[in-house]
This record gives sequence, structure tokens and C-alpha cells, in this order.
Amino acid sequence: MAEDLNEQEPTAEEKAKFEADVLKAAEDAMKMEAEANKADAQAAGDAQAESGTEPSTEAAAEQPAEAVAEIDPTEALKQQLADANDRNLRLMAEFDNFRRRSAKEQLELIETANGKLLEKLSEVQDNFERAFASENKAKDLEAFEKGMQMIYNQFAKILTDAGLEQIDPTGAEFDPNMHEALMQQPSETVPEGHVVTVFQKGYKLKNKILKTAKVIVSSGK
Repeated sequence: MAEDLNEQEPTAEEKAKFEADVLKAAEDAMKMEAEANKADAQAAGDAQAESGTEPSTEAAAEQPAEAVAEIDPTEALKQQLADANDRNLRLMAEFDNFRRRSAKEQLELIETANGKLLEKLSEVQDNFERAFASENKAKDLEAFEKGMQMIYNQFAKILTDAGLEQIDPTGAEFDPNMHEALMQQPSETVPEGHVVTVFQKGYKLKNKILKTAKVIVSSGK
């Protein structure tokens, strides 16, 4: 079970979020580049207005090629995309590690809870084995029945403490969510649509139905 959880690939929602982050980073880079170009153009215009002369073509031609390369919008955009990709890959890796840890911790909690329950149930088994041992066989059936009742009470208490609850709907209105109707039969005392007899009790854990009760439903007089 843990291995299956560990091998899960990123969901479509996670992939969509990653792509959206990359697109946003690209848009931010383009906006930054546009603002920078606008600021440079405004500064050049202000300088030209103050000097009253046009910028020299020869001076512009003499600018080093390195300066042009530094403000290349394509390279800036590529760098922004690379940074966004690296950032999102790290986030995806961290999320995957978190999901693995959570699945492992959940599995450990289940195993711990099962271990405690099985430890208590093993005590019931020990008592049954002692009751059926040849040296403990009672000739008095009443004493034997009393011993079986004590073991049953112990077993029932363990299940109750674990949150298991019996469903005994005798006389209650039939509920298809909790009861399974085996048949209908007329009844002088039980109203139509109510449970006449419980053939097999149901069980629920907290508010979750584990097994529906098998019942016979009244069809009225």
C-alpha cells in the first residue's frame, strides 16, 4: 500500500499549477523588460531635451557589444524561465516528500492501532484455550457455561472499547441504509414497515455502517 502511494505521479491539478507559475514568471519578465525599456527611452529623451542635440550615431556605434548583450530581452526571459522552472521543481519535490511522509505516518498509525486491538483479542484466545484444556474441563455444565459467559463479556467489551456498536433494530422502522430485508410477514403487533425479527444483527464503527442488520419486515395485519 505504501509503495503504491510513493509511486504516484503529480496530479493534473499540480501540473496545471506548475505551468501557470511558469507562464506567470514569463509574463513578469516581459513586463519588467518593457518597463526597463520605457525608463531608458524616457531618460534618453530627457537628456536630449536638456542638451538640445540629437544623440550621436557614431557614439552609439562605439558602445561595447557586451553592454548590448547584457540587456538582451531574450536572454533575460530565458533566465527568468529557468529560475521559475527550478523553483517549481523544488516545490514539487518538497510536496512529494511531504506526501510520502504523510502516507508512511498514516500507515504506522493504523498498524499501531491494529497491534493494540490484536493484543487484547489474543487474551480472549488464551482464555478459550484454558477453558478447553483437559485439566480445566468442568463436569458441571453450569460452571462451564458461566466461564463461557465471562469470556464472551470480555470479548464484547474489547469490541465496544474499540468503537464497535451492535445494530439491533427489533421493532424499529425499516431503514434501508442500516437494514437488509430478507422477507416480509404479517404481524398482529408490529406495524407495517417495521422490523418483526432480527435474523442477524448489524454493526457500525462510530458513524460508519460496517454490516447491515438482516431483518424480517412486517407487512401489517
